Amino acid sequence: MTNRLQQYVLERQARVNQALDEILPPADSRPSTLHSAMRYSVFAGGKRIRPILMLAAAEARDWGTGHDQLGAAIECIHTYSLIHDDLPALDNDDFRRGKPTCHKEYSEAVAILAGDALLTLGLLTLATHGEEIDYDGLNRKFRSDRTAVVARAVGTVDGMIGGQMADLEAEGCVPTPELVRYIHKSKTAALIRASVVVGSLCGECVEEEPVLHNSLCLYGDRIGLAFQIVDDILDVVSSSEQLGKTAGKDAQQAKATYPALYGIEGSRRKAQRCLEESLDALGVFSDRAWALRGLARWIVSRAN
Repeated sequence: MTNRLQQYVLERQARVNQALDEILPPADSRPSTLHSAMRYSVFAGGKRIRPILMLAAAEARDWGTGHDQLGAAIECIHTYSLIHDDLPALDNDDFRRGKPTCHKEYSEAVAILAGDALLTLGLLTLATHGEEIDYDGLNRKFRSDRTAVVARAVGTVDGMIGGQMADLEAEGCVPTPELVRYIHKSKTAALIRASVVVGSLCGECVEEEPVLHNSLCLYGDRIGLAFQIVDDILDVVSSSEQLGKTAGKDAQQAKATYPALYGIEGSRRKAQRCLEESLDALGVFSDRAWALRGLARWIVSRAN
């Protein structure tokens, strides 16, 4: 990561963390155990890649500032998925980002509720950011497009939940290219793509420049897939200390992954191809998309 990109990432991480602190209920507010667990998982670490990609997409579209809480909403939804993914009924992991997972620090019941609460808070923030919320039932039109984009990315048809189900059912099966691609595009790439799309939807005149919007959609799709391919590679070649979670679990559980199907070098070539396609998609942009280009290169470089 270049010095310019590193500074960019650090600045936006700080902004997203501040926004997370603003939208999350205080840890001592009732029910305090649940709010404490939500904050524990959200602030346990993490690079904030998804919200940073969202902010970089908004900047590429020249939509200005003031979108940090939308990024925080996406991070809440991402954290919900990690909490549930770590539960004994799914991946059964004791550590996440080098710390005990939510169900280990609290309990399985609290972890389930904390994940549910983070998903709900994330969607509410996406739906109402920039609007006055009327809890008395008066009609008010909220912006719904960005909420729909993320809700679909979380859902069962081609989103995280559907990808997680396919991942479970594929354990121990002989992986096929179609199956592995579906799992990866749904379980991980869908929310990364949605993050970029939300950034493109931060302005009021998206329809005036559909080429720019569609290019960002393609960029998000390709770099989202690359991210999961690299993640699969790192599970094979890295230690648990490097990952902050248990390494080698994909092979232990006979998961349908790119390395299982194509090997490490073949997977690296697939990730590199995704990088090239993501950069090609940004060809219609000026230097305002420099951060998106840099983030894409950095995401794929981790596989090496």
